[in-house]
Amino acid sequence: MAREFSFRWIKPAAVGAMMALPAVPVQAQVICGGHDFLVARLAEAFEEKRLGYGVAGDVAIFEVFVSASGTWTILMTDVKGQSCILAAGEGWEDTLATAVGQPGG
Repeated sequence: MAREFSFRWIKPAAVGAMMALPAVPVQAQVICGGHDFLVARLAEAFEEKRLGYGVAGDVAIFEVFVSASGTWTILMTDVKGQSCILAAGEGWEDTLATAVGQPGG
């Protein structure tokens, strides 16, 4: 019987790998897959929705996904359609309204 892939371990693993980078000079494992698959799993496992995105020239699109509980993920998709989770964590604070609404912000 096939078991469904669970993303519950990915965030702690990704955060742990990112925190270990300064201490250990080894390359962290980046989780990659199809864009639709990763987005669906972020929604299913963490209830994250896309907050916004930015284009990095002709190379990639970076998306930020957040949940109401404060979890967040940065997803990069290249021109071939391959997506990778670059960073993930907890404690997201939405400051967009403050930055846009304040003079000079």
